[in-house]
Amino acid sequence: MLYPFTFKPILKKVIWGGSDICPFKGITPVENGVGESWELSHVEGNYSVVANGELEGQSLDDLIRTYGKELLGGKVMERFGTTFPLLIKFIDARDNLSIQVHPNDELAKKRHNSFGKTEMWYVIKANEGASLYSGFSKQIDADEYVKRVEDNTIMDVLQRYDVHDGDVFFLPAGRVHAIGAGCFIAEIQQTSNITYRIYDYNRKDANGNGRELHTELAKDAIDYTLYPDYRTHYKAHTNATVELANCKYFTTNLIDLDTTMSRDFTELDSFVVYICMGGKASLCDDKGNEVFVHQGQTVLMPADTKGVTISPAPSAKFMETYIGM
Repeated sequence: MLYPFTFKPILKKVIWGGSDICPFKGITPVENGVGESWELSHVEGNYSVVANGELEGQSLDDLIRTYGKELLGGKVMERFGTTFPLLIKFIDARDNLSIQVHPNDELAKKRHNSFGKTEMWYVIKANEGASLYSGFSKQIDADEYVKRVEDNTIMDVLQRYDVHDGDVFFLPAGRVHAIGAGCFIAEIQQTSNITYRIYDYNRKDANGNGRELHTELAKDAIDYTLYPDYRTHYKAHTNATVELANCKYFTTNLIDLDTTMSRDFTELDSFVVYICMGGKASLCDDKGNEVFVHQGQTVLMPADTKGVTISPAPSAKFMETYIGM
């Protein structure tokens, strides 16, 4: 019988990593330079490993191979096969990350035999003056894009946002974007590791070499449509589900609780992921399995779960995400 799973985080030390991830997750001793914690991953070479219950030590890949649609859901398997379709991360940027773009499914399939990457960001914490980039600030085309990369003026046409705790950005494949220094973010994305680097501020490594740019690959992957606003606007409510994103790849809700809430998944036919963004709570499924979680932990509810009762202690904030079709 399947139950709510927690997983061992996969910590990634990188040159731009900060010092927020370990304290946020309650990991001691605190390690600095951790830029990412992969909370739930089915990326080859980075499979998440179960941290609780009788299946402790098994990988997410093991679970999928053994339990299939009981874990993922029938509709999910029809679309994505035996791949867990989402990658859940925390990202802590001490320095600016490169300007990048991800291809859509069609292009990623053709070039890399991979899924594309649509993603979303939830800003957990932003330092004073922290910002990020999403989309264009003026209309350009592919030729102008190439020219601006070559003459170092691409930043002049990117839309910059000052960010604050709780800000949300939805990033469909093709949208140019970058996380800025001082941003601590939860990211939900398609399972794909394909990134085209557009610009890296002319930074050099210890040997004086710049990082490789993927100008030509990115040119055909970029969506040049100009939108008036690239930020997701939502109204926070306590003890309610507030929708943050709803696309064919995932639906994500924000749930901020100070009282017990029950969720009904009878009609869903998908796994459900809970990312604890603050506080503590117990999650109890319809089979009587209970798991206690605190800030920084991620829980996978198998698709054969018909419902869950969330009991905060005394308050808790979650992002809830699933494949809604």
